[in-house]
Amino acid sequence: MALINYLTKIQFDFGAVETLPDELKALGVSRPLIVTDAGIVAAGLAARVKDCLPGVTPVFDGTPPNPTEEAVEAALAVYREAGCDGIVALGGGSSIDLAKGVALLATHDGPLEQYAVILGGMPKITPAVAPLIAVPTTAGTGSEVGRGALITLRDGRKLGFIAPSMIPKVAVCDPELTLGLPAGLTAATGMDALTHCIETFISPRDNAVADAIAIDGAGRAMKWIEKAVADGADRDARWNMMMASLQGGLTFQKGLGAVHGMSHPLGGLKDPVLHHGTLNAVILPAVLRYNAGHVGDKYERLAAAMGLPAGADLAEAIEALNQRLGMPANLRAMGVIDAVIPRMVEGAVADHSTASNPRPVDAAGYEALFAAAMG
Repeated sequence: MALINYLTKIQFDFGAVETLPDELKALGVSRPLIVTDAGIVAAGLAARVKDCLPGVTPVFDGTPPNPTEEAVEAALAVYREAGCDGIVALGGGSSIDLAKGVALLATHDGPLEQYAVILGGMPKITPAVAPLIAVPTTAGTGSEVGRGALITLRDGRKLGFIAPSMIPKVAVCDPELTLGLPAGLTAATGMDALTHCIETFISPRDNAVADAIAIDGAGRAMKWIEKAVADGADRDARWNMMMASLQGGLTFQKGLGAVHGMSHPLGGLKDPVLHHGTLNAVILPAVLRYNAGHVGDKYERLAAAMGLPAGADLAEAIEALNQRLGMPANLRAMGVIDAVIPRMVEGAVADHSTASNPRPVDAAGYEALFAAAMG
């Protein structure tokens, strides 16, 4: 039996951020905490959002590149001290995931670890989660409509905290907020969106609705990503990349796969600090080759949707796209060293995304995949 559930409210278009006051009022939120990062503040986006809201709105801008347990606790302290009753997450996936962690612990007793999905934490997450509105400023993660958060604990484990109540109450998707995104970050986040659409489409779980969304998203991302990178002011490209990102997030319920099984533990490394979307881009070709022969006709359907010629090799097409976008050639070029690979294999085997890879993958399989991705 397939569970198909699309209940997230989404405000989508240029100018959507202007709906924030009404959406907060509808949720009964009178004093939200804005959870963001220093870069968003420096770019003036936090001030723009604050200008939309009445009164004085507290801001936590300490989101790290990969959200951590320590940052969740720091933001939670601001939330409580300021007497907040809801959250506006403003930024990329890191800020949104961090905000989800704050919304959880604002209403649930700690420690955070007990709510991790691989530790049986999903049933412990109740609808009491504090109300959260997500306002993405990148087009990549889809976390604004996702039911999970990836947070690195103090011991270095990057774990998923997943439950229906973790989905933001509203996603406010305003492509105008992405117009100033640098080309490199546009490319990395765009490849994140494309990877989400591809991985969820080839997941073996049954959800034809999600499949339709994912394959449209993959085609949309492939058509528009290079245009968005080449001209960050291209409003059509920005609109379509934000839609592709949203589509990837809407399909998460099908489950991801070995790309994310690998990128999650890598994202927990403290040195080097690795960008999630870039990791996905670099790892994707190796996983596509590993899964070949285990996905029926889905590679052919993806290739057609993505505008590739008949008979095109999907993994080769992604490698060529990565090269055109200036992505690193492999994990080694990103600073990953051989010494960490055994720990990464262990983390990948335990990761919640591994269960929905179309081809079963064990420790030996991940060893081969990491070897291929290291170059």
